[in-house]
Amino acid sequence: MAELTAGRLLTSWQLDVPALLLVVALGGLYGWGVLRVRGRGGVWSPARTAAFAFLGLGTLVVATMSSLAVYDHVLFWPAAVQNILLDLVAPLGLALGDPLRLAVEALPAEAAAGVRRAMTGRVLRLLTFPLVSTALVLATELTVYFTPYFATALRVGWLHELMYLHLLAAGCLFVVPVLTREETLPAWCSHPVRAGLVFLDGVIDAIPGVVVMTHGTLIAGAWYLHHHQSWAPDVLHDQQIGGGAMLSIAELVALPFLLTVLFQWARAERVQTAALDRRLDEQQLAAAATVPAPTASAPAAPTATAPAPAPDRVRPWWETEENEVASRIRRQHGDR
Repeated sequence: MAELTAGRLLTSWQLDVPALLLVVALGGLYGWGVLRVRGRGGVWSPARTAAFAFLGLGTLVVATMSSLAVYDHVLFWPAAVQNILLDLVAPLGLALGDPLRLAVEALPAEAAAGVRRAMTGRVLRLLTFPLVSTALVLATELTVYFTPYFATALRVGWLHELMYLHLLAAGCLFVVPVLTREETLPAWCSHPVRAGLVFLDGVIDAIPGVVVMTHGTLIAGAWYLHHHQSWAPDVLHDQQIGGGAMLSIAELVALPFLLTVLFQWARAERVQTAALDRRLDEQQLAAAATVPAPTASAPAAPTATAPAPAPDRVRPWWETEENEVASRIRRQHGDR
């Protein structure tokens, strides 16, 4: 093969029919859903659509049809970058598009109910349980590189495509529920817990890159030694480059992932606070309506008599509500 230069890195492409069919199917379904929601008078954020199309589906195209796919059979590092894009970056883009919520809003009532049942079913709840899904992502990466899986996939075309799908599905099991559907997560998985889990996931995602980079034994060594090109780096050095690329991409993805969870947390707090304020205003208006207005014919109250009892005061919302924000304020007032 021709030497992989900066120019060829940008201009070398090949067609991957199964990957293209998947991209077209996902894009077509998502576009249909958006049109259906808008046709019903609903609103769907263009930012979500852009994230799904460019970061999600775009990453799928780059991983499976760009120069990474052209050179993954002669160099290890393009294959390593492919896998980490499918495992981390593409799921993040797809999740930011919120496809599950779009499906519920776009589908007819019966079909939407079926989607909800599937999302809250035992199997999916087990697979998306935060610690389970994190372990699945780590196990998938380690299985790919430290079993005959990867070396066999280089020789067998259909298994290579299945490996792509395997990596994408494993990544989606963790990312999609954390960013989109609270129904599939345990009740204790609040936004602060999610932020901690994302931080932990960022640490765990670095493990495969570190192991690959420092592993003394060649991964799929027989294949890459046989297909080694004269212009290519030493096979062991090539593997170290691939491990370093995996580590770098994993850490780069962890930051926007964590920032997204923190942004959702802040937005949820604002919405909850606004709802509590509205409820407090309604309680104050209701209390004011129960106090009788004075009349002109009513005799003035003697100054010597005891004052009339004051109407029941409206208790602050943090004393009556049961939620995380109210509990925190009650603790603060108790300390005083």
